[in-house]
Amino acid sequence: MREGLLGGLKIRLTGGTDGRGGGEGPVVMLLHGFGAPGDDLVPLSEVIDVPRGTRWLFPEAPLSLNMGLGDSRAWWIIDFARIQADREAGRIRDLSVEIPQGLSLARERFLTFLEELPRQLPINYEKTVIGGFSQGAMLTCDAVLHTDYPFAGLVQLSGNLLAREVWAPLINKRKGLPVFQSHGTQDDILPHIGAERLRDALNHAGHVVEWHSFRGGHEIPETVLRGLNGFVTKRLGA
Repeated sequence: MREGLLGGLKIRLTGGTDGRGGGEGPVVMLLHGFGAPGDDLVPLSEVIDVPRGTRWLFPEAPLSLNMGLGDSRAWWIIDFARIQADREAGRIRDLSVEIPQGLSLARERFLTFLEELPRQLPINYEKTVIGGFSQGAMLTCDAVLHTDYPFAGLVQLSGNLLAREVWAPLINKRKGLPVFQSHGTQDDILPHIGAERLRDALNHAGHVVEWHSFRGGHEIPETVLRGLNGFVTKRLGA
């Protein structure tokens, strides 16, 4: 694995022809969630069987949380006090009616990254699966809707429908994009119903959604890894 700075973001690269992201093979790009270190999802590259020469790219969120929990990062700041208040009151939060204050800046940074990346790294977006976990999933969904890059597939691990007001006018233009989506029925961070709202919106817009609901929380269990393995392999043309 190697680390570097590309498109204004710190990244980690592995796989490829040399185990350090070398070559011009297809790419799996995954963004970590809120509060995770930048290398949080790197172990997925060791357990998912991808086509020969596939490179794994892990961008790191630019915001440091300084939570005393190691290198905790974020794409935008979350109001945890409100989340806790909702839990205590038994309210299920509907993120689809919210536009996080930091979303537009996060989008701007990530779109700049996607624009600059091909100038610094051999990459073909037609042979790139993009996605992430939790906040990283929602940011990649938002970014894909704001671009016309011909990604091979979109991965949504424990994400939710976010900012419906912003996404609704854009979602139809990506009709036909293959999507892998998973969510735990006992997730107490991002509600399962929010994932169902995202699934239904994508399906209604003509996306091809492979849906994996599992009994569990805010996590990526073995059953999801098996499904993701098949999705990535199919989309990257093994």
